[in-house]
Amino acid sequence: MQNHFALTDSEFEIQFKNCELNPTLFNHEAHLRLAWIHINKYGIEKALENIEHQLNRFVSHVGAEGKYHQTVTIAAIRAVDHLMRKAKLPSFKMFINTYPELKTNFKELINSHYTFDIFSSEQARKEFIAPNLCAFD
Repeated sequence: MQNHFALTDSEFEIQFKNCELNPTLFNHEAHLRLAWIHINKYGIEKALENIEHQLNRFVSHVGAEGKYHQTVTIAAIRAVDHLMRKAKLPSFKMFINTYPELKTNFKELINSHYTFDIFSSEQARKEFIAPNLCAFD
């Protein structure tokens, strides 16, 4: 089975941006990789803007609009940014191997910043809700 690592960072970024990426390759880890690529290339603020826009286009293109979650998207990008600043690693593979909790305990990691379950919140799905316990800085 092919996965997103079969593509270079550049190929992955371009295919996603152009809605040419096979949707089966765009799993949770691929979301994190997209954040890592954009933060490295554009910085956090532009990464947030790019990914939000491109992800909305992508889910619309593949007919998965109901899967987009604004708060989870922004929280994930900010979590990746926070960990990237802790360890300057030259590749996403090294990054995700250093911080496997982004894959294995993602829900718990994100929920640890909130007093309620953002994953089941319709408001959080539609608009970003800032953490009310501790920020992703």
